[in-house]
Amino acid sequence: MAKRSDLHGLGVLVTRPVHQAGHLCDLITAVGGRPIRFPTLAIRDLGTNPAVDARLARLGDYHLAIFISPNAVHYGLAAITRHGDLPAGILLATVGNGSAVALQQALGRPPDIVPQKSFDSEALLALPALQEVAGRRILILRGEGGRELLAETLRRRGATVEYAEVYRRERPAPQGSPRDWLEKADIISITSSEALHNLVAMTPAPLQGRLLTLPLVVISERTAQLAWELGFQQPAIVTRQAGDEAILEAISDWSQRQRMQQQQ
Repeated sequence: MAKRSDLHGLGVLVTRPVHQAGHLCDLITAVGGRPIRFPTLAIRDLGTNPAVDARLARLGDYHLAIFISPNAVHYGLAAITRHGDLPAGILLATVGNGSAVALQQALGRPPDIVPQKSFDSEALLALPALQEVAGRRILILRGEGGRELLAETLRRRGATVEYAEVYRRERPAPQGSPRDWLEKADIISITSSEALHNLVAMTPAPLQGRLLTLPLVVISERTAQLAWELGFQQPAIVTRQAGDEAILEAISDWSQRQRMQQQQ
């Protein structure tokens, strides 16, 4: 567990959407860091959609519902309740631990299927429960657009897969001056590849050089690879899990290593 003085005033750029940044910011503050809020994603409710509503109205026809993200849990469950209760017999799966926690908090029950180590579509697809799915009907609750790997792989395995897209990800207008946060930030936390793309796009060209020198903490190897492709000069630090506590742990470990190197 990180001690209160671990971060020694370290400036941590928090790029989570506005409504999801508070917990991580509180954790950073509690161990002596300085959270700097600069959201690079905004989440919008898509509201009613006839195709989605039709699928949710017959949710009992599906064997499995997969929630891609905590936002999919939040907006997906809200949409489901417009059509009644969650069917008792349906299995629930999440891609990551954050979605599993959100599901537990919302329903009082954990998902039936969730990866325990890596938290991405590849890890979910590797689980024994998703190997023999021929003839199964599966609904994926997600944001608008996104990767097709999960659905394509499950279809190749013989499942019938449909989407319920219940929210939209957007690039927000910058809050504050990028120059200000670049001067204050020592490390950046990134929780999706889209958030990283947006961060680069939201940083003016004259400031790109400074941005690319900063270390990144990310929650997947895929985002770490993207950081390298975008020109970040330091290998991104990949957390052991996807939650805020794991992000803080990775930041604290990096901070301690930096201080030890300075003392040598």
